[in-house]
Amino acid sequence: MPPPAAAARSERSPRDMAISLLVLLIPIALLLAFYRGFLGGDEPNTVDPAPAFEQAKSAGAFPVSEPAELGDGWRAVRATYRTAEDGAILRVGYVTPEGRGLQLVQSNVPPDRLLPAELTDAGRPQGRTDLGSGTWQRYTARGNEQALVLLQPERTVIVVGDARDNELRALATAVD
Repeated sequence: MPPPAAAARSERSPRDMAISLLVLLIPIALLLAFYRGFLGGDEPNTVDPAPAFEQAKSAGAFPVSEPAELGDGWRAVRATYRTAEDGAILRVGYVTPEGRGLQLVQSNVPPDRLLPAELTDAGRPQGRTDLGSGTWQRYTARGNEQALVLLQPERTVIVVGDARDNELRALATAVD
């Protein structure tokens, strides 16, 4: 004859196990729904890029352009200004209205060093595009990303990301 504890254990059915799992999973699902629905759990954390732009402007390493008139839905999610060995780099990451990522890079690092670092060694020019007051070069970049590059004597401007062409052009035009 089995001990009483073993007999009680053998009387538990798969239905009892399913009920026990539901008792655990329902509160977890409710908490997740509350987090995503009411607390904006899927929304990226936004930052104010103004301090990074001001830091770059006050350093005076290169002319700095802030994007103007981007419109609703554009969110800055990262902004940094750093000095490098051979220049300075301002990076501002954006989430577009369609939820894609774009990065704006402005720098006085020589283009022969900056472009491979930002676009990878596989980045190749794909032709010219006239936007705003300048002629931008279209480049391939990492994975499924594309880039627009504006080469000027005192700085290089790169707009790179996996956003659609219209959003890529909108950011490039806003910064030009």
